[in-house]
Amino acid sequence: MPSAIPPEVTVLVRDWLSANHVLLRGDEGTVLVDTGYVKHAPFTLALLHTALGAAPLTKIVNTHCHSDHMGGNAAVARAYGCPIAIPSGEVAAIEAWDEQSLLLDYADQSAERFDVAEMLRAGSTYRWGNLDWEAIAVPGHDMNALCFFNDRHGVLISGDALWANGFGFVMPPEIDPEALPATRATLETLARLPIRTVIPGHGDPFDDIETALARAFRRLESFESNPDRLVWHALRVVLMFKLLECHRLRLNDLPGYVDHIGLYRDFNARFLRIAPAALAETLVDDLTRSGAARRVQDNLVPGLPQAG
Repeated sequence: MPSAIPPEVTVLVRDWLSANHVLLRGDEGTVLVDTGYVKHAPFTLALLHTALGAAPLTKIVNTHCHSDHMGGNAAVARAYGCPIAIPSGEVAAIEAWDEQSLLLDYADQSAERFDVAEMLRAGSTYRWGNLDWEAIAVPGHDMNALCFFNDRHGVLISGDALWANGFGFVMPPEIDPEALPATRATLETLARLPIRTVIPGHGDPFDDIETALARAFRRLESFESNPDRLVWHALRVVLMFKLLECHRLRLNDLPGYVDHIGLYRDFNARFLRIAPAALAETLVDDLTRSGAARRVQDNLVPGLPQAG
């Protein structure tokens, strides 16, 4: 773990299906940032029990409201009787439980509905774990996302705005014309901060900030030069998420699957206009070529999941 992370901060590193958990322990109690995917909620609770013992949990905070970050909210809130705070821009979708804008059933993902107790606002400073955390707007992957920066130690809780090898997928300009420019603005904002350590939403914490930003800008430039890449990238990421959830997908079922699930069906109709079998085969080829997945007999199984 990078040495700049202060003792008040505990990072529970997860995987690509559940976001990392960050525990901030202070005199006012313990705050948990992000709760992982709903399928992993029992394991999340077990990790919290090990980390906290009999100590209470004071609050749940989300960097943004995608399923891998807020899917465990309801279960953790029930177990600990604690309130949930989310970015202010996410409140309307959560209260309406808009499963398309939240990329739930629309992307064949799940979460349990929960109640919002507090809105977090960009520009505000929050006292968690005896440390001050500035909430910074980081739109792009999620247009309402926040990250949290502690200037004293130079620690950034980045969510999916910055990983060691990129950032979370971004919607194509035809879906959201603001997403790609917002991603650049977010990276430029982060590049100006005196960051010493990043605690990302996925992957280990890291302190080589310059290298991570350089990788992120290169990835962004590749999308800016050919925004069509965003279509395939989003579809690959969402299919890989489903594969990690299910562990195995029957290859013969995939054409019907991509023709049934809204995100694949709509992207195909709007951008690609190819047969569902061709869409499924291309996605499988891309995932296997990258090493993220493998063909085993008549199934697609996880290989070595790649960032982003």
